Amino acid sequence: MTELYSDYGGEFDPAFSQEKLSREMLLKVAKAGSDYLRRLDGTWYVTVMKRFGNDAAFDCDVKIWEKFIIYESKSVSEMFGIRGHDVLALMKTMQASPWNWAYDRSYDLIDNNHAVVTCRNCETLLNLEKEGTHRYMQICHVLDRKLFELRAHYFNKAIKVTPLKLPPREAGDAISCQWEFKIEGAK
Repeated sequence: MTELYSDYGGEFDPAFSQEKLSREMLLKVAKAGSDYLRRLDGTWYVTVMKRFGNDAAFDCDVKIWEKFIIYESKSVSEMFGIRGHDVLALMKTMQASPWNWAYDRSYDLIDNNHAVVTCRNCETLLNLEKEGTHRYMQICHVLDRKLFELRAHYFNKAIKVTPLKLPPREAGDAISCQWEFKIEGAK
């Protein structure tokens, strides 16, 4: 059996591939990949904003994410064999999404049709707060709500998305946002 790499600090391997990485290294790569996605998203947004203004950047962001969130929901649920049309299927897909690995989120599944997602110390919000422009009002209040609704409605149009806590937040508050996902009257 080939020895698995836990780093690549040794000799050059002309046949190097991800199949040769240890489980721990694969987890590091997956986490780094999700962080790259988050950083790429923020970098292109700020680049467009500086050149064309925030309205243009936000409009582009909405259009890109409207398409991407459906693609991501479909591909992740298929890749992980997640089936169903309830909040449970939505929560599993959110947990399995590489995009979500960049964030400190907890998932409280109350029942198959009701859950609460809490995001703590969101890097995106931390950066927006440093800006001091209150741009988080658009990102957190408008875009995130739209994206959570699109993702939820991919599974079931009856899933209601309700923000329980959104910025601005009190100094020292670790909770960045909190969202409820619920199918009313479902058993």
